[in-house]
Amino acid sequence: MNFSQSSIRRQAVRIACLGLIGLCAVMSWNGMAQNKAKSAQPGAPQIDLCPRPAVGSAVPEPVELRSSHGVLKLDLKIQNVREQDGSVRYCYSTPDGAQAPTLRVHPGDRVVLRLKNDLKDIDPEAKTSDPMRGPICSAKPHKVSNPCDSGAMTATSTNLHFHGMSMPPVCHQDDVLKTSIQPDDGVFEYSFQVPMDEPPGLYWYHPHVHGFSSRQVQGGASGALIVEGIERAIPEVAGLPERVLVIRDQNLLHPDAPPSKSEPPVMSKAQLDSDGDAQNTGTGFGKPSKDLSINFVPVPYPNYEPATIRIKPGQRQLWRILNSSSVTYLNLALLYQRKPQSIGIVAIDGVPKQQEGNGSIPWVDHIGIPPGSRVEFIMNGPPPGVTGLLVTRTVDTGPVGENDPNRALALIKADPQAPELASTLPTAHAPLPAAKLPPLRDVKPVRTRKLFFTEVPSNPNDPNSPTDFYITEEGQQPKLFDPHSRVPNITVHQGDVEDWIIENRSPELHAFHIHQIHFLVMEVNGKPVDEPFLRDTVNVPYYKSTELSYPSVRLRMDFRDPHAVGTFLYHCHLLEHEDGGMMGTVRVVARGKK
Repeated sequence: MNFSQSSIRRQAVRIACLGLIGLCAVMSWNGMAQNKAKSAQPGAPQIDLCPRPAVGSAVPEPVELRSSHGVLKLDLKIQNVREQDGSVRYCYSTPDGAQAPTLRVHPGDRVVLRLKNDLKDIDPEAKTSDPMRGPICSAKPHKVSNPCDSGAMTATSTNLHFHGMSMPPVCHQDDVLKTSIQPDDGVFEYSFQVPMDEPPGLYWYHPHVHGFSSRQVQGGASGALIVEGIERAIPEVAGLPERVLVIRDQNLLHPDAPPSKSEPPVMSKAQLDSDGDAQNTGTGFGKPSKDLSINFVPVPYPNYEPATIRIKPGQRQLWRILNSSSVTYLNLALLYQRKPQSIGIVAIDGVPKQQEGNGSIPWVDHIGIPPGSRVEFIMNGPPPGVTGLLVTRTVDTGPVGENDPNRALALIKADPQAPELASTLPTAHAPLPAAKLPPLRDVKPVRTRKLFFTEVPSNPNDPNSPTDFYITEEGQQPKLFDPHSRVPNITVHQGDVEDWIIENRSPELHAFHIHQIHFLVMEVNGKPVDEPFLRDTVNVPYYKSTELSYPSVRLRMDFRDPHAVGTFLYHCHLLEHEDGGMMGTVRVVARGKK
């Protein structure tokens, strides 16, 4: 099943032509001096704290940090830098300067991550956009003695969320409600054990400070986390080389540029939505709301000059792709000689294909990935002499959604001299132990809830005022998320399985996400769905005024894992919406407690 909107094949062909025509612009990415540069001698080169590759570069592999003897210890620093064009970059870096390392762990491993907040108050948009429009969000950090109880939400606050992991939502592990680290604080230590039954697959880490998540993630603060052992669940991938691709979005490098001449004109005048992003044109073309990058190699509007991936001719690889965009939907396809290629989906959102599904791997010619979601698939490199393209097709986000048009991301060059990848899956492996719990599809839910997305202007008398975003359980009044409330929106008991129907009552596509657990998609718009994947993020189609009922998805929510005990979040994973109030809390009460 594919939750993104399909595009017709000629659009994919148009992208192939567009990507191959792009201009060869080389861009300099010298950041403004911060910290060390302030004390540098006159004439000394400026230090780029968060360097980025040039447009059209080869896609680099992220640095990998692996556990050893059951432990992964690492130091990370989050920092930001204001560029000469006024944009602000954010990045995670290791002591030796590597950005956004991929963390590789095994089930049962201990992770000890020491995070230093080195953010500076240099982001003017973070002060003026104030997503909560209230006193709790300040640009000035609060001095606190205990980050575990801080709750401070400022432009220079940060924390870490380990997206998709089944970890307790407590301080030093995966709490983002109270935990807030300030620049004045010392090094903050995250220490947790990867559950022994954590599904092998692709997860990720990123900041989750309410009101400012979008700024930090869009600026580049994100990285991949891999739980090893996928070959134990999917034998077909054993021995395959692995390629990790992190796709991020960022503000347009050339916002005032006219569209490429290779693109058909868009008749409607370009509009901006309430967040200031380019609004959906409904055509598959036009200015995008954000530029994309692939492992930090930018692919900017309007020519979308693609990055480059070299691969040995015909080589089969496992590609692990993370959409860490703040608001951009992806609809990925591989094109060889302008023809879409089949890719074999082995995992979605970190969970391999479930064994109770049909025995074969689903092979598709495109796959939709909402913001925050991940996909892992088998691909075959192009034959000798053929150059392919990795593209994202247009996604229809609705009449008030952001514009996510067709565009190329990377040239795929068949090259016998292509370098070996850093990681190859083991060939020898033992199968995963049988699941201890019954398949989620076979469990009768103890109750059914209905939640719905809505969005309205903050000033009802001014349709151009900023938008308030809500997610509400039916029977309650819509309220903006209050991070300081200690009353959960929903209470469940550990061991329960529930069905949640998520309706979209807005004319914009939303992506429902929940922390700590996974769910099974049972229905879309009332029609049964039979897919062999668990998810933690899913699209909810937008509402059209001509429809007689609201679009919806029915999700079977799995609260059986004891690691889920505690209070955690569910929200739209378009981070502008999350920061704007479209979020709620669920409290999982330990079995036997009231």
